[in-house]
Amino acid sequence: MSNTIAAISTGQAVSAIGIIRLSGNDCAEIAGSVFTLQNNMPLKEAPNRKLMLGTLRDRNGRVIDQCMAVYTRAPHTYTGEDTVEIQCHGSPAVLAAGLDALFSAGAQPAKRGEFTKRAFLNGQLCLTQAEAVIDLIEAETADAAANAAGQVGGVLQKKLSPIYDQLTNLCSHFHAVLDYPDEDIEDFGLEQYSGALRSSAKELYALIQTYGQGRILKQGVSAAIVGKPNVGKSSLLNALAGYERVIVTEIAGTTRDTVEESVILGNTRLRLIDTAGIHDTDDRIEAIGVERSKRAVEDADLVLFVCDGTKPLTEEDQEVIRVCMDAQNAIALINKSDLGSVVVPSDLPFMQVICISAETGDGLSQLADVIDAMFANSTPCDGSVLTNPRQFDAIRRAYEGLLNALQGLKLGLSPDAVLTDVEIAMYAIGEVTGNTVREDITARIFERFCVGK
Repeated sequence: MSNTIAAISTGQAVSAIGIIRLSGNDCAEIAGSVFTLQNNMPLKEAPNRKLMLGTLRDRNGRVIDQCMAVYTRAPHTYTGEDTVEIQCHGSPAVLAAGLDALFSAGAQPAKRGEFTKRAFLNGQLCLTQAEAVIDLIEAETADAAANAAGQVGGVLQKKLSPIYDQLTNLCSHFHAVLDYPDEDIEDFGLEQYSGALRSSAKELYALIQTYGQGRILKQGVSAAIVGKPNVGKSSLLNALAGYERVIVTEIAGTTRDTVEESVILGNTRLRLIDTAGIHDTDDRIEAIGVERSKRAVEDADLVLFVCDGTKPLTEEDQEVIRVCMDAQNAIALINKSDLGSVVVPSDLPFMQVICISAETGDGLSQLADVIDAMFANSTPCDGSVLTNPRQFDAIRRAYEGLLNALQGLKLGLSPDAVLTDVEIAMYAIGEVTGNTVREDITARIFERFCVGK
């Protein structure tokens, strides 16, 4: 018998509709004590899955809303338990008073992600589906949402389950022969499973290879804006952000540290990093900022080099260009095009050079097109792209376990030695699917969620 939990499942802002959600064996009785149906029927006797009109009261019995409720019976619910949703007018005061009344009637406050955690523990969702729920909620682009929706639908689980089952068959066959030598069981030979091990390793490797794209899909493209002081780096970030995120002055060195802002440019999410101007300086604090700028270039997915087009390139510009040359993806931006330019694209050793004006916005649409083309998704965002760092680490360990098993097989190691690595791989896959997940890992996963989901 699980306790009944309750939470507001919609945002805290004023809206047309607000939802209070309950889950647990006593949810209909508890909800029915504060919500009375218009036809005077007890809520626990209401038809399954049917919206019913009624009156919501606060803990003192005062009417606070005329609204709707729906009672859904287990097991065909999100959590696998009986659930009630009270659909009110979206006043935060009404929702808070209704929730307080439910607590007074015996409901317990839901913890972060507790509804989805119950869905997982009750077998309504596998762990990959449960983790994808919060990814879907937090998705900032259509591609990220599509991939998360695919994983909620079980795409990742369907890729991993056959591998886990295949390895389970291998291990169970070995232990059956070992534990029951007198039974009529087919002799165990690792050679007959070598093809299955290679096939499984190949599938895991293909999944691991999607993580580079998946990281960008989920977190966005890390884009470092670099250049010597006072060329318009902060002005560019402000123009892309749509507001004055960074202080801009004519004084060189105003930006002394890296500043980050997330924006959507075209169809690409960018995590812009405005860096301190890269140049030689005797100022100790400014020098730290310059060093951080260089590290930002090394770690970035994209480098945006900015120069002042109204002035000839200097040795300081050339120094920054040299820093950018090792970047995998780099675009040069000749700024202040609205004031005329003495710098032309052929002056810069970049594959992509765009003339822009951070002041007027000229050239930013072209920049968006170039970045969209540069980071266009080559893999369908259907749930098959790995975006979760925890899952990536576990699948990487599973892949390494199978490689070690294959190496042991090649060296002629005993079956029990080889199967030790196979079992390591199984355990790692189980951390993703939920087959072997530990309680501490489960708790950490659902801490990411919001209350009410």
